[in-house]
Amino acid sequence: MTSSSAPRLSMLELAPIVAGGSAAQALQNSVQLAQYVEQLGYTRFWVAEHHNMAGVASSATAVLLGQIAAHTRSIRVGSGGIMLPNHAPLVVAEQFGTLATMFPGRIDLGLGRAPGTDPLTARALRRDRLGGGDDFPQQVAELRGYLGPEHAGQQVRAIPGGGTNVPVWILGSSLFGAQLAAQQGLPFAFAAHFAPAQLHEALAMYRRLFQPSACLSEPYAMACIPVLAADSDEKALRLATTLYQKFLNLIRGDRQPLPPPVDSMDGLWNPREEFSVRHDWLGAAVFGGAETVKAGLQKLLDETGVNEIMLSTDCHDFTERMRSCEIVAGLLPELRTTRMEAATG
Repeated sequence: MTSSSAPRLSMLELAPIVAGGSAAQALQNSVQLAQYVEQLGYTRFWVAEHHNMAGVASSATAVLLGQIAAHTRSIRVGSGGIMLPNHAPLVVAEQFGTLATMFPGRIDLGLGRAPGTDPLTARALRRDRLGGGDDFPQQVAELRGYLGPEHAGQQVRAIPGGGTNVPVWILGSSLFGAQLAAQQGLPFAFAAHFAPAQLHEALAMYRRLFQPSACLSEPYAMACIPVLAADSDEKALRLATTLYQKFLNLIRGDRQPLPPPVDSMDGLWNPREEFSVRHDWLGAAVFGGAETVKAGLQKLLDETGVNEIMLSTDCHDFTERMRSCEIVAGLLPELRTTRMEAATG
């Protein structure tokens, strides 16, 4: 049996530093964007942890979240995500326990196991934790223990943090995160904004293996995808050349601030690079005017049945970014998501 309902709409933020701009301006824009999408009715505003990237200012994720929460009123604020192998679970529990104590009922803790950076920077971050995140499930369990109620004989506590029960999400771009989220009965967010290949397989696995928990009685899934909406298809496709250049630079190992759009990508990439950017990185992207974006988002909902869509919207021009968020918010009442039942053997 299936049922349909309106999906939730949320925002992923990397505090993009644009070419010709500054980190200070990027951080100010993050706060302003959070305030704006709150007014538009978005459910969540999440910030992603990245390091040593010239175009990203969200490295001190918990600090930025505190600023955003302080300048908004009702929107849920969280991490999309905290790269847990970079941190001691106790430190994360203290940081998010502090946020939850200051802003009760508004904080989410999305967790990922990738470093969010290059190997050399990961080494600088982790020091004596140089593994590949193989103990991620144990780290998640330890962190959740600090955020839960204190138990008899507990000698190490997160203060504040204990008893806050900050909602924990598992983030993933592969099947690993889907399986862990299902086993733990936690909500799952798939990172299709840069790794769309296993989106459908991961969601199917999550639903199939899901075990009800004190957190969730049934699966709850979110897909993060790149979206650029503009007043015409032509304008949106031109704005999208900023994203094409961004991922082209990543492929080439050339970390730069977010570039301005160009009239054409011809001559900027070779056929192999173009295929990689369009399909391997941005295969789930939806770019266009309102009707094109509406059709693209509805197609995603029809194919995945996700409860929530999170937008990753990179524009060189901040006003165009805000306009994109506005257009998508206007489409929300017309979108429907169909609840998908897990397949059983």
